[in-house]
Amino acid sequence: MRVLFADKLADQARTSLTAAGFDVRTDSSLAGELLTATLAEHDPDILVVRSTRVDADQIAAAKSLSLVIRAGAGVNTIDLDACGEHGVFVANCPGQNAVAVAELTLGLLLAIDRHIPQAAADLRAGLWDKKRFAQADGLKGRSFGVLGMGDIGRETARRAQAFGMEVLAWSRSLTEAQATRLGVRRCETPEDVARAADILSVHLALTPETRGLVDETIFTALGHGAIFLNTSRAQIVDEEALLHALEHRGVRAGLDV
Repeated sequence: MRVLFADKLADQARTSLTAAGFDVRTDSSLAGELLTATLAEHDPDILVVRSTRVDADQIAAAKSLSLVIRAGAGVNTIDLDACGEHGVFVANCPGQNAVAVAELTLGLLLAIDRHIPQAAADLRAGLWDKKRFAQADGLKGRSFGVLGMGDIGRETARRAQAFGMEVLAWSRSLTEAQATRLGVRRCETPEDVARAADILSVHLALTPETRGLVDETIFTALGHGAIFLNTSRAQIVDEEALLHALEHRGVRAGLDV
């Protein structure tokens, strides 16, 4: 069975797959028309991608393709309708990057609170203002709001608790019993979380229901000078509302999307 990785692949993984009988090809440069041409030429049974988009033309180009795997939590970069038309299954890897994303989220939070990007930029410019950049609000005792309590949300909440923060959470599936077990305070709505949080962190999957969910209402509920973190999907956040909050409400943001 032929497997094409449109991304980098660790030697150990290649060795394991080859030993299991797979014909493995990898090329991290594959995207767009080059990916389409490669799919047509090599005609793999399985395509594995990370952030590379897979569209209808690419699905049609690989006649033997039966499975597309996204090495990540979501499948929003895959044309699901085209896969359905061609009988191609789609799979993802939910939870596999939960710890990494949670650590990134807390890293962004610490960088904002401690002004690390600004201090680094000043230092590169030959300036040293330790007194100004030593000022911070700190994390202990602050309220940390989480939207979405899947694998990543839970891992993030656990780390926020380790910093001595109270965690407030909202998720459509979160029950009072689950919240008690996780040691978090359950809120009825995203607005309730934003209203009570010093820090708001988004960990939601992108669906029709969550697209644009973090809008002006959420940012208005956030207190002046709050910290906003998004390590989920960019489309969950109304960019214009976020920009307005940054410019007019003193909100600070840490984003990787």
